[in-house]
Amino acid sequence: MRDIIDEMNHAIHGKDEVVELVVASVFAGGHVLLEDVPGVAKTLLARSLAGTLGLGFARIQFTPDLLPSDIIGLTIWDAKNQHMQFKKGPIFTNILLADELNRASPKTQSALLEAMAESQVTVDGVTYPLPDPFIVIATQNPIEFEGTYPLPEAQVDRFLAATTIGYPSQTDEEQIVNDHLITGLTNTSVQQIFHSEQLQEVRETLPKVFVSDAIVAYIVALTRYTRDRSSVSLGASPRGAIALALLARASAAVAGRDFVTPEDVKAMALPALGHRIRLSPEAWIRGVRRESIVKEAVQAVPAPVTLNEGSSPR
Repeated sequence: MRDIIDEMNHAIHGKDEVVELVVASVFAGGHVLLEDVPGVAKTLLARSLAGTLGLGFARIQFTPDLLPSDIIGLTIWDAKNQHMQFKKGPIFTNILLADELNRASPKTQSALLEAMAESQVTVDGVTYPLPDPFIVIATQNPIEFEGTYPLPEAQVDRFLAATTIGYPSQTDEEQIVNDHLITGLTNTSVQQIFHSEQLQEVRETLPKVFVSDAIVAYIVALTRYTRDRSSVSLGASPRGAIALALLARASAAVAGRDFVTPEDVKAMALPALGHRIRLSPEAWIRGVRRESIVKEAVQAVPAPVTLNEGSSPR
């Protein structure tokens, strides 16, 4: 698994934690929301991931005039064969980059809900399964709000993880500029080092990664903490606790371990829970950030003792 991250780092400089999170999310079978400004390699990250894993990739630029049929597809009349035929849309892929998702209308945004929740779409009463795996990597600009439609809570909650990429360090940015000056865009290519069959094998082994009762209790306590703050109007849902457990398990697998530690949970707490928190109007005015709520939870909730190497799980 480490080979996947190392290969992606050839294209994405200095963002190991983000790359590891996205890889862990794919292994866990979940969708990812990238909330960041333009030009920080969000598209490159998604494309490199698909290339490294040998998966199909499609990108949809969401705009206010985009229709659900532009994403899902539509049924058309086949004059040659004299019958109605379903023409598949770009959603029929393995990794779908939904670029600037919040620029589409609520009706178009909702076209993704069934796909994200059940890996299928329904058109004219007929259900069509999506390829396996099916992962949505969506982006939205957290700075510019003109001409956007905020994502509904039900849709935000469908993302297993949310994160930012952020600007690179001075050294990494110099490397990025030099690479482009010397080789143009060719330096962004990655080698395929994985196959879909191998990905399926990894996903089938994840349930074997041990999660102790103490770790489960810790995950639930962290999640419940986000609901009990006066500055929070909506805390993380039980789906958030499940997401945290899945991400912690995948993180342990990426690290080459067959058991989850409190450090895995702490590392994944913000990506799993942060986007599920809604601040009260008063807290928002005071400048309180969702990240601070999760960090406060990690500091306040006692972590269980880590399993010793020689411990026997369950």
